Amino acid sequence: MVFNELKEKLKSQKIHITLIDPDKQSVDEAVALAKLAKESGTDAFMVGGSSPTVVVNLDEVVRRLKLELDLPVILFPHSHAGISRHADAIFFMSLLNSSDPAYLIEEPVKGAPLIRAYGIEPIPMGYIMFESGKKTMAQFVGNPKLIPNEKPEIAVTYALAAQYFGMGLVYLEAGSGAQIPVSNEAIAEVRKHLNIPIIVGGGIRSKETAIEKLKAGADIIVTGTINEGNQKKMQEIIKAIKEFKL
Repeated sequence: MVFNELKEKLKSQKIHITLIDPDKQSVDEAVALAKLAKESGTDAFMVGGSSPTVVVNLDEVVRRLKLELDLPVILFPHSHAGISRHADAIFFMSLLNSSDPAYLIEEPVKGAPLIRAYGIEPIPMGYIMFESGKKTMAQFVGNPKLIPNEKPEIAVTYALAAQYFGMGLVYLEAGSGAQIPVSNEAIAEVRKHLNIPIIVGGGIRSKETAIEKLKAGADIIVTGTINEGNQKKMQEIIKAIKEFKL
């Protein structure tokens, strides 16, 4: 099981996950990026994006990743239309601070029968979006009441709700292309109150920022935009995460 493998890894190291957005590149480009990320030491691939359109390349990207790379492929769907039968697992998530019932529960309800039919491993996850200095696509689509970085106590209440609902992970997200990542203070405060793994993503563009987030309490770092725009930076970030000492 993918989630059990990730939890076992977390006993001795931090984890990096590479976000692959099929909307942003061709299938061949996505696979080439994934191969470079694997060579650099990434632990898994997260495939999806925030575009409200149906992802045309999704199935083929996931199929090729499974065929050519021996790493877990986890779906990160914008809606039930972002589910591929070829994936190993899916972040089965609720955007906990969304004002739109679709992203709180309706899209997961629509996706649940597909996940069962395809035999994909669901990984229950609470998804929490923060202010990020600009309106990202994820914020536009999900319509969240964004958590202010200077109000970490609000993030704690949402994160605790996720844990009490029995979710296996909490994702603190600034959004792809964010100008400002989730603050170290918010991560540290959530870490104090939670005993499930914390994922942090959005606006992480340097190894220094990634290390700050790990020191604050992140267990898993996700990078996406930097992978597409500066692959050397991506390699540096992955290397720094894999060398981080607990």
